[in-house]
Amino acid sequence: MASYSNRARRSPRLVVATIVLVFLAGGLTGALLDHVLADRASSGSPSATRSTNDTSSTSGVPTTTAATTSTTMAPVLSVTSVTPANGAQAVAPNAPITVTLSAALSQGSPLPVLSPMTPGSWHANGASLTFTPSTDFVPMSEVKLTLPGGPAGILGEAGGHLAQSVSEHFQVANGSVVRLQQLLSLLDYSPLKWVSSGAPISPTDSGAETAALYKPPAGTFAWRQRGWPVRLLAMWEPGIDNVFTRGLIMSFQADHEITPNGVISASLWASMLAALFSNTVNTGGYNYALANKTTPESLTIYHDGAVVVTTPANTGIGASPTPDGTFPVFERLRQQVMRGTNPNGDRYADLVQYIAYFHANDAVHYMDRADYGIPQSLGCIELPLASAARVWPYLAYGTLVTIIN
Repeated sequence: MASYSNRARRSPRLVVATIVLVFLAGGLTGALLDHVLADRASSGSPSATRSTNDTSSTSGVPTTTAATTSTTMAPVLSVTSVTPANGAQAVAPNAPITVTLSAALSQGSPLPVLSPMTPGSWHANGASLTFTPSTDFVPMSEVKLTLPGGPAGILGEAGGHLAQSVSEHFQVANGSVVRLQQLLSLLDYSPLKWVSSGAPISPTDSGAETAALYKPPAGTFAWRQRGWPVRLLAMWEPGIDNVFTRGLIMSFQADHEITPNGVISASLWASMLAALFSNTVNTGGYNYALANKTTPESLTIYHDGAVVVTTPANTGIGASPTPDGTFPVFERLRQQVMRGTNPNGDRYADLVQYIAYFHANDAVHYMDRADYGIPQSLGCIELPLASAARVWPYLAYGTLVTIIN
């Protein structure tokens, strides 16, 4: 039989005292541990790093500390506004261009790109970039603004990029019709001569010449010759884009590989400045055609104020008359088979020569007829062969053809 030795019981007071001593020792140990951690933290030891979520134990027992690592991504840039607005029309030729982004740009960032280019400078102000032109844009220019995107594009100061390129555009205001007429005169396309009241602008001063397109210098117009008919003289109106001025424009356009439609455009303005710079002037003089439907019908050609051809002509019959009015020549052909329908319904296909269209399907041209001087055509002005051959060189693009009576 196993025997057991008797164990003495502990006094309750002794147990309580022992528990108190354990807690005191634990508190002292915790205090000592906190002191050591504080010393390590002050010495810059990596093991002292704490998470912002650490809390201290009220009992003095240290909590477990976990180290955390985070990666900061550069914010993506975006365009918040552009002035002038995308698609804006009639913008002032020297208006500043402002781009506002979602953050300021890095000093090494590429700049926005303008097309067409013009002298000027970009300035940054916080998240905004402003381009100030030092010279005017050419009238009616379509200006394109591109902000390059992607890794090689616009760069924010925090390292962010535009996700993709951004392109916007606006159109510059038109120039002055008075200046247009002045330039046509200076380039010898007009029967009127213009003389500046002050010192003339140098054709090589591109900035001054472009500025003058909007604010023309003062001066006077005068007819170069005195032999022009009254009907032509009455058409001239300074500053008005009427058929007279459109004819001059078409003459210039035809000589400079622009569609001769009489429309004012950026390419027209630019070509005129280039012609002025290179002194490329018209050498063909000015022509004018006057058709009279009073029997015997006739066509008279004026060149530089003098009559150079007078010939019998046929105009339209009552069922298909030649329209009264003034029209510029818009197409020229050496010969053509004209096809159409007669008033009685019969189809026709006539070979004609020395053709100059001036209104819709109506043209001055040679047509084989037994006689001339009476209404016989379907709206055209028909001429004998010899007369048509003489007239055709004077019926250049833009030449005005007036039909009366």
